[in-house]
Amino acid sequence: MPIPVYAFTGFLDAGKTKFIQDTLCDTRFNAGERSLLLLCEEGEEEYDLTPYPHKNVFQEVIDQETVTTEQLNALIQKHRAERVILELNGMLQVEGFYNKMPQDWQIAQEVMFADANNILSYNANMRSLVVDKLLGCEMVVFNRVPEDMDIMPLHKLARAVNRRVGILYEYQNGKTQFDDIQDPLPFDINAPVIEIRDEDYALWYRDLNDEPKKYKNKTVRFKAQVARLRKEKDGFFAPGRFVMTCCVDDIEFMGIPCKYDAAAALKVKTWVMVTAKITVRFHSLYRGIGPILEAISVEPAEAAEQEVATF
Repeated sequence: MPIPVYAFTGFLDAGKTKFIQDTLCDTRFNAGERSLLLLCEEGEEEYDLTPYPHKNVFQEVIDQETVTTEQLNALIQKHRAERVILELNGMLQVEGFYNKMPQDWQIAQEVMFADANNILSYNANMRSLVVDKLLGCEMVVFNRVPEDMDIMPLHKLARAVNRRVGILYEYQNGKTQFDDIQDPLPFDINAPVIEIRDEDYALWYRDLNDEPKKYKNKTVRFKAQVARLRKEKDGFFAPGRFVMTCCVDDIEFMGIPCKYDAAAALKVKTWVMVTAKITVRFHSLYRGIGPILEAISVEPAEAAEQEVATF
């Protein structure tokens, strides 16, 4: 039977411990399930297990970097736990831990916590770690927000990385507010031909892959570099761009399978202007359903002014 994992991320003193403590005291969340509370860092605030309505929470401190899958399995068996509450170390990448999780552990929810007074500084100096936390979370909680603070920079930070993330602001006066700021796309998806500017490629690519069905049967025009698809039959190529999410180390090519009869004549890495109809169907690249282009025209083009696209 799968073990649900509730993961809480964020930097030290971001408010994770208080939230987890309060949540485990709430009978709506804690109805008696045997819960393994895994701590990958010890903050200034300590857990108090005594007020929990059931004696069903078992705390263990682990080293996020060195812990093994076998050790995690042993902890579950030791406490006969039915679920895991996980507080991750903010200075480490979450993927490293997720790769060690036992096969029957499944992320049920991931929430990031951030102190509104210093998260922008963290982003300026340790952007790769901030992006790492934002990419996978369903909700980000900006806490300790001053009443007169402009929340737009916080909103932009979260949505630039994860367009679908929920955002909650917790103010210093105790008030809470869900983010309802609308993010209009910088291109018109209802136009006869959706024109994607060079500087908007990364945003369009992510939106297309997040919600491919809303682009189904629409026509798009964008500039890209030619790439080949591995183990792909003739008549296909992958127009795309190199995209940087947070830093130079994470630059990767983001292309889209495109059916084009003259694909074999295209030279890899050359720049082209692609006009294509968007379909949504199975492709091995996605290991499932995803956007597939059907080229209307592929024309030589000048290189984009900024070769690497960014969000």
